[in-house]
Amino acid sequence: MESTFGGKTVVVSGAAGGVGRAVVAQLVAQGARVCATDIASTVTQFDEIKPDQIVSVMADVTKSDDVEKIFGVAEAKFGSVDILISNAGFIISKSVHDTTEEEWDRVMNANAKSLFLMSKRALPSMIAKGAGSIVATGSISSVLGLPEQAAYCAAKGALLQLVRQMAIDYAPKGIRVNAVGAGSIDTPFLRRYLDGLEDPIAGEAAIKAAHPLGRWAEPSEIADAILYLAGKKASFVTGQILMADGGYSAR
Repeated sequence: MESTFGGKTVVVSGAAGGVGRAVVAQLVAQGARVCATDIASTVTQFDEIKPDQIVSVMADVTKSDDVEKIFGVAEAKFGSVDILISNAGFIISKSVHDTTEEEWDRVMNANAKSLFLMSKRALPSMIAKGAGSIVATGSISSVLGLPEQAAYCAAKGALLQLVRQMAIDYAPKGIRVNAVGAGSIDTPFLRRYLDGLEDPIAGEAAIKAAHPLGRWAEPSEIADAILYLAGKKASFVTGQILMADGGYSAR
């Protein structure tokens, strides 16, 4: 079977987390050249896997200088970037009256500003080639109001609207922009969210019950959805959010 990503250069943010790691693994298996980036130092572990196909950069994608560093490394090793997977994120479990300004800014920056900065840097080379694909990791929180997710719902909603706006601007340039609306995923990200609840055990049971499939997603399942949108099988799909949420948003 022909590889969808063979010879493509892909930047993946949030690569040290569960979904990010699954995305990187699948891309490399399909022949992609991957620049994996994360704020966590564990992202450097990728360098030991396939150094001819992966380069890692420890960086903060909410800072423009760090974003420039990421793309500089990717371009120096592999050439211009064909695909951007914007997967960085951060959540705080609070309502508006309990959320500090600093917490609000941190969540908005990690989820929405990061997409803006990464896309801003990726787009010029995509425009020059007349082709490209950007996929952002959204959430059920992009489209639904959820308890104690004031900043997160706002940030993921902003991410989705930016995806839609960029899809309109860059479709004539041959560039597609989409998002995956993930439900709950069995990752450290979710575990940290549960740890912030008053009763993590009850929270886990409630979250699973809220998904009609009765379970959380595995990281590889969300990676499958991301790579579908990133690849040529979704060549006529842009400006969309693919709800990979176990039926959550169908209720």
